[in-house]
Amino acid sequence: MNKNRLEAFSDGVLAIIITIMVLELDVPEEPTWHALFEQAPAFFSYLLSFVYVGIYWNNHHHMLHLAGKINGTILWANLHLLFWLSLFPFTTHWMDRTGFVNIPVLVYGANLLLAAIAYDILEAGLVRNQGKNGALARALGRDWKGKVSPVIYILGMGAAFVQPLISIAAYTVVAALWLIPDRRVERFLSHQSSSEG
Repeated sequence: MNKNRLEAFSDGVLAIIITIMVLELDVPEEPTWHALFEQAPAFFSYLLSFVYVGIYWNNHHHMLHLAGKINGTILWANLHLLFWLSLFPFTTHWMDRTGFVNIPVLVYGANLLLAAIAYDILEAGLVRNQGKNGALARALGRDWKGKVSPVIYILGMGAAFVQPLISIAAYTVVAALWLIPDRRVERFLSHQSSSEG
């Protein structure tokens, strides 16, 4: 099957997720700097989740660029990923509304972890579809960020019972790791085109 419909659908869902998250932000009730400053925690949680959605969108785009044809298993794996990403507005809003206390921060971390696992399942399905010598497998290489991120999520989730702000810091570290542009696919394509040229 052609991958274009999967990409278009995924882009639409991610755009809706971002829209829902921004609509969850409360407008300050008073036209003062103090009232705006009181919304800083909500804005931070929105920003963190926005960055995560952006990271998934960017990496999803790069991964599918090398994917070639897809099958029904990949369609379901992609829906599985979108399911966990679609919960970001809920877990973000709950974490913010409750003042970053342990259970909502833990659930937010679980949401991040399950989205990461779903992404790995999708990636593995695409690699399996192409074979171990396919373009995607060669471009991905060892994927150290993909291996270390779930470990940091789990540590962050554990820290939620000690100090939820440590959890938020851990989740922010993972976002920062992925915010640095991942050039593996671009390097692979550049190397491939120079080899053919």
